[in-house]
Amino acid sequence: MIFAYISGMNEKNRIRLLNRLNQKAFQSEVAGLWPLARGSLTLIRKPCIRPGCPACAKGVKHSAYILMTRDKGARRCLYVPRDLAPILRQALRNGKVLERSLARMAMKMILAYRGQRLRQTRSSRRSPGRSR
Repeated sequence: MIFAYISGMNEKNRIRLLNRLNQKAFQSEVAGLWPLARGSLTLIRKPCIRPGCPACAKGVKHSAYILMTRDKGARRCLYVPRDLAPILRQALRNGKVLERSLARMAMKMILAYRGQRLRQTRSSRRSPGRSR
């Protein structure tokens, strides 16, 4: 149904419609990806700064979560509260899914552009009196 509608359109409107269809497909693909985050979550173990800490005196280190990310090219490390770690872990997974979707969309865009250029080249090479 859509193909028949597209084939009867002029080139400019056809490209606009295909862009809208691709945009809607992408939006429906990533609609459920919330929360989103980029970076890495690490569980670290280190001694605390309190003097006379019984756990540190025994050699047991305290654990904490750290989010490592980049901001304007500089690496940033942020403390993550323990109860936020599972939510942030899901956000990081969703962020990776989004990055893969963006890469697929870029590939589709390039392939569509190449196909369009190929069709234009083929149609411009045909002489008006010849048909295939």
